[in-house]
Amino acid sequence: KEAIDFLLPKHYSGRKPIVKIAFGLFEDDVLQAVCTFGKPASHSLCKGICGEEYAEKVYELNRLCRLDTYDKPLSQFVAHCLRSLKERNWVIVSYSDMAMTHHGYIYQACNFLYTGCTKSRTDKYVPNGKHSRHYKNSEQGEYRRFRSGKHRYVYFCTKDKRLKKRWESELRYPIQPYPKGDNNKDY
Repeated sequence: KEAIDFLLPKHYSGRKPIVKIAFGLFEDDVLQAVCTFGKPASHSLCKGICGEEYAEKVYELNRLCRLDTYDKPLSQFVAHCLRSLKERNWVIVSYSDMAMTHHGYIYQACNFLYTGCTKSRTDKYVPNGKHSRHYKNSEQGEYRRFRSGKHRYVYFCTKDKRLKKRWESELRYPIQPYPKGDNNKDY
């Protein structure tokens, strides 16, 4: 609850993610940043990373947010979160939003694998702010919302070297060079 209360007014998405586990970065007893992990909403995404056999192991780093006044790099915080999760043997997927001019430099600093971009698309939406999948098609109206492509990153979060090699061999996306450019915030 504390993580969601921190995220909702600050994160540009404005939506509550599915949270399985949340981490908080405190400095002088003040919550400075939050990093959350949860199951992706799409089972096809889970299957698409390393196949059906490992779909249940796929989790998403779905929110990373900090106070505007906190200006230290977040990569050490994310690395600490990942180390804390290694016993769970998860395949972590995360995205950086190209519309927000994010390139995923935090993920790059944490040695995530870059696997390219998702496709941009449009979604139907209802003007009251609820997501289109919460309504029947007949209730959605004629509105459309553009969704930009996102950079996709994958991290094999395990201490088991053999399992990591197996996941690497099953990865269904080609590993590509990291994207570069100017972020709108210095992470």
